[in-house]
Amino acid sequence: MTSLPQPTLPAQSEEPPAEDVILGVDTHKDVHVAAVITVLGVLLAHQEFPVTAAGYRQLLAWARSFGVLRRAGVECTGSYGAALTRFLSRESIHVVEVNQPDRALRRKHGKTDAVDAEAAARAVLSGRADVTPKTGQGPAADMRVLRLAKESAVKARTQAKNQLKAVLLGIDPELRETLSDLSNTALIATCADLPDTGDTAVFTLRLLARRIQQLTAEVKELARRVTKTVRRCRPELLDIIGVGPDSAAALLIAAGDNPERLASEASFAALCGVSPVEQSSGKTQRRRLNRGGNRQANAALYRIVVTRLRRDPRTRLYLERRTKQGMSKREIIRCLKRYVAREIYGQIQRTPDLNASSAAA
Repeated sequence: MTSLPQPTLPAQSEEPPAEDVILGVDTHKDVHVAAVITVLGVLLAHQEFPVTAAGYRQLLAWARSFGVLRRAGVECTGSYGAALTRFLSRESIHVVEVNQPDRALRRKHGKTDAVDAEAAARAVLSGRADVTPKTGQGPAADMRVLRLAKESAVKARTQAKNQLKAVLLGIDPELRETLSDLSNTALIATCADLPDTGDTAVFTLRLLARRIQQLTAEVKELARRVTKTVRRCRPELLDIIGVGPDSAAALLIAAGDNPERLASEASFAALCGVSPVEQSSGKTQRRRLNRGGNRQANAALYRIVVTRLRRDPRTRLYLERRTKQGMSKREIIRCLKRYVAREIYGQIQRTPDLNASSAAA
């Protein structure tokens, strides 16, 4: 019996699936340097791209040409790399914040932008960098720029006040005696209304006084906008004893618009620099202040604690009890800041009441 010939199947040209790659970016003001590595740690390439919208698209297309891109490590996600971070997130790429290059790798290979970009990618691969960056979009980002402008206005106003009082020392004695007994508010108002007599010192006094008035108006308007933003997004923070709009804004800025990236209240305490640091040796068992973290958030917690020590009976009782146990006031304040951070974290992680926010706005 003769066997029939088997039909010949057409050859299937299936391409092997593309392998995963990891992107690392060393960010700068004008250019970003990117490096791509495989999941096995093999460096594929590195290249420089301009900090423009077109440059971001070129960077992404270049990185995807080596394989499937799902993860990227970016340095300075809160400054030079903020725009790139938002762009990559919109492209469904998980961005990891890389804070510090590997110093051991730097010692071995030197310091170049390409090395730093490769180190950022390797930090993601090894798991050394696992921090989710802030989104940079939302109420916290708005408060950050408002507080930035407010702080600069306050600093300029203080400088103008000091200059005005320095000019007062060299003016005509009769005019100086007239102005010397006035309060700061009355002094500034009077100097702003001085007539133009052609005297250079009088002209300078009037100019500085009007500058102070303008800066004061800016500070008030910026403070009003900060307060409005806090009441719109997290009004419950202002119900906590000792928490004012400025302190609430500083803590919300530290947490960011995606506070869910903070795994626990301990991580928020570390972010604010109030987590205890062990300093034990031999028979001495103690903890010291943490001098790291967000210093503005740390200062906000300090202001809250100082206010509670003056006005909150429970805090004063705690101070007396811990003092009797032999703790210094500095150590007690550290403990209180840690407790306040825990309370603030609970409010930040709570889902905001949209009805209450709308009513507050």
